[in-house]
Amino acid sequence: MINLYEVTETNKMIEKENLDVRTITLGISLLDCIDSDLQKLNDKIYQKIYDAARDLVKTGEEISREFGIPIVNKRISVTPIALIGGAACRSKEDFASIAKTLDKVAHEVGVNFIGGYSALVSKGMTPADELLIRSIPLALSETERVCSSVNLGSTKTGINMDAVKLMGEMIKETAQYTKEEDSLGCAKLVVFCNAPDDNPFMAGAFHGVTEADKIINVGVSGPGVVKTALEKVRGANFEVLCETIKKTAFKVTRVGQLVAQEASKMLGVPFGIVDLSLAPTPAIGDSVADILCEIGLEYAGAPGTTAALALLNDQVKKGGVMASSYVGGLSGAFIPVSEDQGMIDAVTAGALTLEKLEAMTCVCSVGLDMIAIPGDTKATTISGIIADEMAIGMVNQKTTAVRIIPVIGKGVGEVVEFGGLLGYAPIMPVNRFSCDAFVNRGGRIPAPIHSFKN
Repeated sequence: MINLYEVTETNKMIEKENLDVRTITLGISLLDCIDSDLQKLNDKIYQKIYDAARDLVKTGEEISREFGIPIVNKRISVTPIALIGGAACRSKEDFASIAKTLDKVAHEVGVNFIGGYSALVSKGMTPADELLIRSIPLALSETERVCSSVNLGSTKTGINMDAVKLMGEMIKETAQYTKEEDSLGCAKLVVFCNAPDDNPFMAGAFHGVTEADKIINVGVSGPGVVKTALEKVRGANFEVLCETIKKTAFKVTRVGQLVAQEASKMLGVPFGIVDLSLAPTPAIGDSVADILCEIGLEYAGAPGTTAALALLNDQVKKGGVMASSYVGGLSGAFIPVSEDQGMIDAVTAGALTLEKLEAMTCVCSVGLDMIAIPGDTKATTISGIIADEMAIGMVNQKTTAVRIIPVIGKGVGEVVEFGGLLGYAPIMPVNRFSCDAFVNRGGRIPAPIHSFKN
């Protein structure tokens, strides 16, 4: 059981070290909403989400007041819409109408994002999958709170290169559709390899088909807490360093466990998982890059960065998994550029490049995240970057992702402002050598030999 002493112990972390519960995410299955009539489908989707989530924000606020724990976001994830809309949708506009319904109900219940405008196409695309993917630019340009994700590969199935090529084109198209907002639509669009069914973090959250009808997942974040703990053992050896990270991760995860249990009880919805991800914000003192510097690097990106990040990720998971019976989602360290002031500083100083970030994704929690690139970058180049990241996930049996933003009208050296938790980012240079012939081959990259586990 979680006792009051554990809550009291976290007060300092909350007040001085930026500890927060980043999100309570209510997962909702829409499988029972499927209908061949588009209007009836939209009506059913609206009603199911509204009935399930109308008390979510109020519940989060009550828990926050009772325990003094900041709960930054309340969010919803739903069953991938490609599965739900297939019987009714005959055009991009049909699918986009569902996105508008999701956006409307998100506004009504007061959540800041709703995820699940998604397709799972790691081995192939159905007509509905392809139609949804082609509707993404329209859907994201006409909504405010809808997030979209597409799973393009897995260790078991390989990489769907047809979908990789298509997503490069859709990311460019989304950037064009939202160019008046510095291509902000791309910040709500992520592609995955090995996407988990229970991820509470946006933009990648969706409610997997293996989940219950409704579920509560909680995402906790505490980069500032970890950094402060490491400051106290500065100069100590790696054994002390690792023990300190593990103990800190345990305490942080207990906070998430407490919030998840309370939310589950108050909403009458089963508890799913706690996702302990060191997810940074632009706030000073809330940076994963600063933790890497505290470990001993001048900047994130310096030699030794990948090893330091691997150590951090592993110890966070070892500590967190002891604090909750159900740790899941992504759980580890996020390395988004625009959302982490230390990462921004590293890029500005020339210490961090796209290629080094790719190396770091081999050992981090997700992948290439919130990276702004020149708006004239070719779609095939974006597809090549995606393919590289999917390969890392496939071969290493881990989740990897790409959330990349080609900012229309801007080039290397300029800065783009997204605002809020999304922060700001310097435009990073991209390798200009062509991969057109590779991307245009079509077909599927087979699963690796070690995928055969049966």
